[in-house]
Amino acid sequence: MGFYDDITHVERKKQRGSSIGRMVVTSVTSAVIGGMVVLLTLPTLSNAGYINMVKPGTENALSSNASSSNPFAKPVSVSVGSGTVDAVKKVENAIVGVINIGQRRNSWMQNAMDVEQGQGSGVIFEKKGGKAYIVTNYHVIDKAQKLEVALPTGEKVSAKVVGADGYTDLAVLEIDGSKVTDVAEFGDSSTLQVGEPAIAIGNPLGMQFSRTVTQGIISSKERSMPMDINEDGQDDWELDVIQTDAAINPGNSGGALVNIEGQVIGINTLKISKAGVEGLGFALPINDVKVIVDQLMEKGTLARSYLGVQPLDLANVPRYEWKETLNLPDNVNAGVVVQTEVGKFSPAGEAGLRQFDVIVKLDDKNISNSAQLRKYLTMSKKPGDTMEVTYYRDGIQKTAKVKLTAPPQQ
Repeated sequence: MGFYDDITHVERKKQRGSSIGRMVVTSVTSAVIGGMVVLLTLPTLSNAGYINMVKPGTENALSSNASSSNPFAKPVSVSVGSGTVDAVKKVENAIVGVINIGQRRNSWMQNAMDVEQGQGSGVIFEKKGGKAYIVTNYHVIDKAQKLEVALPTGEKVSAKVVGADGYTDLAVLEIDGSKVTDVAEFGDSSTLQVGEPAIAIGNPLGMQFSRTVTQGIISSKERSMPMDINEDGQDDWELDVIQTDAAINPGNSGGALVNIEGQVIGINTLKISKAGVEGLGFALPINDVKVIVDQLMEKGTLARSYLGVQPLDLANVPRYEWKETLNLPDNVNAGVVVQTEVGKFSPAGEAGLRQFDVIVKLDDKNISNSAQLRKYLTMSKKPGDTMEVTYYRDGIQKTAKVKLTAPPQQ
């Protein structure tokens, strides 16, 4: 190796050493900068939930309580408990299915065949003397040849009607009580507040969805629903109902509307079914139910008082007849027309009421239609009571004292 070769070799070694030095400096500098970047971004990453910044002395607490905002937190088992859960547990085993069985005769069969023609729900409210008693809707049992009750266990037992009333849409059934374990507690519907929780329990669409639970709120404490019982175009009755947005569907009828304490505050009866309408369900207030059920248990029917008139809503009379025939003052726009001759020995006849009189008030209650008249006679009066009737005859307001009786058929 020559002189110049030795020099060249030394220079190359110097160059390699210089290059390695520069690489070391660059690496150290990059590491320092990277560390600073990480330190500066730690708060941002922590707030975003990607890492947990552990403060001294909090390691154990953090290990057992992962941040709920961290999408990668380890799932844990929790114990579920709430007022709704407890309320349902308290009453659910007192909710039953009610099966309406009718008869159908086919041309190729000599004898009629029993067929199921409807299903609904019911609430066990009493157990005594080896029997259990269930309240349900009248329309659930209407036209039944036989009735069965499906218990919470799924077992079916035969049932008989103790009492029923179509106007109030209530019925009481009796079954063998040996297999009944739970009885529902009735609450007080007069204390309800708009906005408080409401839980509906029943069998929507039949026993396939038995004891379904839905929840909502009390939407209104007082609603009045006109009912045309005989489908003649004139309302025969007004149901006082609680409005709720808890889901109620066919099959829920007769089931329980429950408060957060697990007490029954209403008997589910109907819903508004129209295109674009949701969350309009209704239940009979339990305070009204108690009064009616007591009478159905005792007598099998309601002790209606009898006035003795055939009512016609003034609203269904042509307007020109208001002046021509009835001779009503301009300020009378609602009432009930006595549309037929009044029996001489009926309560109304003995009090002097006649055909074409227009009744506008019973005692101190304004009466606008036949449904209100029937309801007042049923719910506010009993046979033997005296009632003041305010009416118009030939444009003059009059009053009469009427002593009510029981209907003739009773």
